Amino acid sequence: MAKIFDIEAVFTSIPSLLKFLPVSLEITFISMVAGLLMGLIFAVIRIKKVPVLSQIVTVFISFIRGTPMIVQLYLTYNGIPLLLKFINEQYGTSYNINALPAMLFVLVTFAFNEAAYNSETIRAALQSVNKGQIEAAESLGMTYFQVLRRVILPEALVVATPPLGNALIGLLKGTSLAFVAGVIEMTAQGKIISGSNFRFFEVYLALAIIYWALTIIIEQVLRYLEKRFSIPEPGQRNTIGGRWFSFGRREI
Repeated sequence: MAKIFDIEAVFTSIPSLLKFLPVSLEITFISMVAGLLMGLIFAVIRIKKVPVLSQIVTVFISFIRGTPMIVQLYLTYNGIPLLLKFINEQYGTSYNINALPAMLFVLVTFAFNEAAYNSETIRAALQSVNKGQIEAAESLGMTYFQVLRRVILPEALVVATPPLGNALIGLLKGTSLAFVAGVIEMTAQGKIISGSNFRFFEVYLALAIIYWALTIIIEQVLRYLEKRFSIPEPGQRNTIGGRWFSFGRREI
């Protein structure tokens, strides 16, 4: 009689699942970096109220935040080939639609999804910076981008680190949806393994343990960063972004 629960199946599944960990991490970190860069651009556009672009970004963010990730994956998976087909017909090009890698659809979807959510976090962090410091930097003749790099971003980093860290954890767990576009990552591999040995509970338990362990590691890194970027008590000094700050007198 077969065992109801086989603990050995849990531990024997872990090595097979870990073989696809690099795929999950690749999706996570590429999407996060791209999402942070686009999110910063979107945030600046909305803060500066750039005509036309600000309205477009607002609608885009609203759409992304108002639709499920899996729907966005389906839209990307079906939309990019349609776009290339349209370009081929209109401009006489010969892009090979069938040659598009499945990873492309996943990275595009996750990057834009992160950009939408991160832009709101970054916008709030940028607007939390003391206006007096910004005006003082501008009075010294700095351009907006110099002020952004030297004053705003270092201090906004303190505010943005915790929520962006949570977004990173959510993104890591969200990579389990990549199988929708045909990318084999840890969750998809778990489906394959459980389909062959019929130990569904054991395999998914092993998968849960791996995700849990990864989340704990990320949380520890985030705690270190929060301490590294924390604002000291008045009169103490701290370095953020390689610069000295005295928060007691708000020196830069």
